[in-house]
Amino acid sequence: MLSRLLVAAAVVLWSSGNAYAALTPDRGSTPSASSGKANGKELSASVTNSLIKVTQVSGSTGGNSGSLSSTDVNWKPPPCWYEPVYTPEQLKAFSETGLALGYVTPHVGWGGQKLWTDHYRDGKDAYNNNGDGSLTPTKGYDNYNIGKKGYFWRGVAPDTEDPASWDCERVMFWQDAGQIPDVPNAPTSKTLAEYAYDKVKVPDTEIELKPENKATVNLPTWVWLDKGTFKEVKVRAELPNTGLWAETTAKPVALHLDPGTQDAETFPASGDCRINDDGSIGTPYTKGNDDQAPPCGIRYLHATSGTPYRLSASVTWQITWQGSDGTGGALPNGTLQTTQDMSVQEIQAVNR
Repeated sequence: MLSRLLVAAAVVLWSSGNAYAALTPDRGSTPSASSGKANGKELSASVTNSLIKVTQVSGSTGGNSGSLSSTDVNWKPPPCWYEPVYTPEQLKAFSETGLALGYVTPHVGWGGQKLWTDHYRDGKDAYNNNGDGSLTPTKGYDNYNIGKKGYFWRGVAPDTEDPASWDCERVMFWQDAGQIPDVPNAPTSKTLAEYAYDKVKVPDTEIELKPENKATVNLPTWVWLDKGTFKEVKVRAELPNTGLWAETTAKPVALHLDPGTQDAETFPASGDCRINDDGSIGTPYTKGNDDQAPPCGIRYLHATSGTPYRLSASVTWQITWQGSDGTGGALPNGTLQTTQDMSVQEIQAVNR
């Protein structure tokens, strides 16, 4: 890890006593996340791990669960944003203790005390690389702004290999307490809601079948889930020291069945079984319903020959969010799929 930081520090240039935070021309290899400590206080030196705190507000917490896959293959969470990472006292401790190796942007690290103390203590300018070969000066600070209330903010990029993560390359900068920086890619409630999208954990799709795992040709297999199995799941994402939060809610809306073969019929024909208001799906099988079409189920038309069919069941979750600034809206629906083997026998009658 240390060697990676030293590689990152190699792209920092010096000219006339000023510190330059420069990007590699080809935007090639990028350093990995790191962490550091100063005077016993743990300081975040990570550029890939966000400080956003995500907690579950409501929904089932027992049993197996999984993360949602977006139904919109083109949708992506934000590639980068800015977060408050150091108080003046923390930055002083970090800069003047030990080797002082850390990042000032998601892709550029500074190695050695002089780089840090010159800019953040002694007022020397640093320069942002604008990505087009030009540099923009940013004024230095007087003694880390000690005595002022606020934080030094830095870019965070969960995936530094993503080309769009280079949009947060402003050298770590100061912002007064209680304020969100007026810069491109500053965090918003929507940023937090989108960040929380893949942190939503929903229960596995464990359906009830009759008959279980072994169907009969031309006889329907009933599929259902008991009431209360699927309920809304709500998570809250908060960015410390900003007042920003968002609550992202996943509501189950449909169960989709894929019998694993074209030689089958689904009920309904679309394969989409509605989730009822009480969280149930379909109707439980009762004796005597053998020949009836179930509200949710499958009828296999050909028997398996050694290799079972792979029945898949996926629940669609509708995703919405609300934020601390009064904003809100919808995010792409998500799905969670499970599969199980189904053997199909060919006989004229069956005891249920």
